[in-house]
Amino acid sequence: MTEIGVVGAGAAAAAATYVLDRAVPSAKVTILEKSRGVCGRAATRRRGDVTYDYGANYVKSDDERVVELLTETLDSEGLVDVTDPIYTFDAEGTVSEGRDADDHKWTYESGLTQLAKRLLGETDATVHNSTRAETLVRDGERWRVVDTDGDEGGPFDALLLNPPAPQTAALLRDAEWDDRARATLADAAEEVPYRTIWTAILGYGFEIDRPYYALVNPDRDHEVGWIAREECKAGHVPDGESVLVVQANPGWSVDHYDDDPTENVAELADLSADVLGDAGLADPEWTDHQGWRYALPDEGVRQGAVDDAAAADLYALGDWVAGEARLHAALRNGLDTGEQVAYSL
Repeated sequence: MTEIGVVGAGAAAAAATYVLDRAVPSAKVTILEKSRGVCGRAATRRRGDVTYDYGANYVKSDDERVVELLTETLDSEGLVDVTDPIYTFDAEGTVSEGRDADDHKWTYESGLTQLAKRLLGETDATVHNSTRAETLVRDGERWRVVDTDGDEGGPFDALLLNPPAPQTAALLRDAEWDDRARATLADAAEEVPYRTIWTAILGYGFEIDRPYYALVNPDRDHEVGWIAREECKAGHVPDGESVLVVQANPGWSVDHYDDDPTENVAELADLSADVLGDAGLADPEWTDHQGWRYALPDEGVRQGAVDDAAAADLYALGDWVAGEARLHAALRNGLDTGEQVAYSL
């Protein structure tokens, strides 16, 4: 039986697994995921009747194959299209009519994690959550993965790596693999620049009436980079309430990443209240937060390094391989990588 290992259960890994399950039905796919959930930064939390996407906000309709996957191939029940536009704001917090007014912005009533859940739910893959890969071992023509508890997965005929580029590079540096491609891909992954994002979630027991779904600071010259209204997503927020997802810009996020979360949330609430022109928003009814040290790649990896590793049945995948920090790009890269692996097998 063909054995395929996958490190990380992000959107790209879920898409690749979906393809492999169909293209190589005799294969056994095993996924090792360090967290308790799936879908990586396409992350969802729930608080009572409230659902909020606190990492990636939605899937854009910029790739025809991904559009077909979401709207036709997978079960589309609960698929939500955010129709309100995105406005912009500048360094002074001045809001202007903005961009993407007519683009599709998809999530699910149950949140973006449904992407990976629905993709993986269509497969026979085994997902081991709370399992952090520590050492990759090249054993002859096959791969093994040792986790931090000392347990071993494999041997695998092919191994897919879905962590962010810096974490993939660290795995490769420590890998027991005597091949030039190891250092080449590690070097290339380390060169991918990443944005750090610190996020506050602010809940209110009243409605925020605005003509837009979200505000973006395109020039990155304000402490806040993004403010989104989760109530614009059907099924996420009960009537009469509001939830803001506030993402600080990368500079602020790096400077405050290890600061007291309570103070960070309070400062971002004050800044958001100023941008939205409502002092009452500085005092939310409830809050949540999340830091993403490796949130968004600003460039893609050198493709030659990825190809060299693939020759040894090791495949890197994700938005940093696609070269675009967008969820649709990660999904498309996963679909393409799954086909590449299936063809090589």
